[in-house]
Amino acid sequence: MPKVLQVINTLTAGGAEKLLVDMVMEMHQQGLSVDIVILHSAKSPFLDKIEKIPEINIIEPKKKWSLYNPRHILSLSKLFRNYNVIHVHLFPSLYFASIAKQFGGKTKKFIFTEHNVSNRRRNNLIFKFLDRLIYKSYDRIITISESSHAALVEHLGNGFENIETILNGIRLRDIHEALPADRSKLGVSDSSFLLIQVASFTTQKDQATLIRAMAELDKSFEVVFVGDGPTRKEQENLATKLGLADRIHFLGIRKDVPGLLKAADAVVLSSHYEGLSLSSVEGLASGKPFLASDVPGLTEVVKGYGILFQDGNFNELASELRKLRSDTIYYNEVAAECLKRAENYNVSDMARNYIKLYRNNA
Repeated sequence: MPKVLQVINTLTAGGAEKLLVDMVMEMHQQGLSVDIVILHSAKSPFLDKIEKIPEINIIEPKKKWSLYNPRHILSLSKLFRNYNVIHVHLFPSLYFASIAKQFGGKTKKFIFTEHNVSNRRRNNLIFKFLDRLIYKSYDRIITISESSHAALVEHLGNGFENIETILNGIRLRDIHEALPADRSKLGVSDSSFLLIQVASFTTQKDQATLIRAMAELDKSFEVVFVGDGPTRKEQENLATKLGLADRIHFLGIRKDVPGLLKAADAVVLSSHYEGLSLSSVEGLASGKPFLASDVPGLTEVVKGYGILFQDGNFNELASELRKLRSDTIYYNEVAAECLKRAENYNVSDMARNYIKLYRNNA
């Protein structure tokens, strides 16, 4: 088995971060020697989770440099000498690891996973040029869905024959075996039709559409938002402005997401685009109907199983939620189809596919 180093910006809350932690834990169970290096250290539930396995080393920066400090390059170059395969996630780790390869990793195999369908670099001509150079330095590039694959190929252009897709996965048993959270501790009535959205508060996400849909629904509907980020205050202000503060609950970052999903009546992911959202797969696996924006990264996962609504169309979302509330047969049919779809996204399969990739490239 090759010795593998995972490189990521941080292990604070986020989809790619959660994916990495779950994947590494599964790889460890499958017998792979794997460590993680992070560029910026901060306490988080993900870090707490992985630290419970002493065989997995978490390598943190010796000095508290900013995430974008180029001095990370020298530290990485020294570290790379101890591993056979370097697996990189997210920007700026993407750039720093590529440059560090020139100093201490030319004989190693480098893999990068593209976790999204879009980013700000793709709209900048300079970064578009630099991206082509940087991505060329990787032996294999992995996309996480059909839409992320198509978007990356379009961005990079011709000359990249080393791109393939490995679907994301989650620890399905964590969702299936979870007990519902106590609604009273969330400030939610047992008689409410409870909605949940698990997502960071960024411009990519679209909590506003769900908030506006709540204004169209009667008072029996409540929603909990799990996550944090720069747009959270803006969304809290919107809920207050619409007179919904008593029906919309902002929970922040939580360790008990599986239990929260089980406590809800329906799961929503309102977003402008995704790679292959782990939150969407968790929603599908929850045993509850899952509703999502009809956008790249969600359409291909949800279509034919859960419910899709037009991006930003809060009236359509509200209508679908009313139908779920009033039609028990429809509710149960959608929930069953969602569960079926989730079986395609198992972290065990994902880890197995990556280990095969490592072996073939070590």
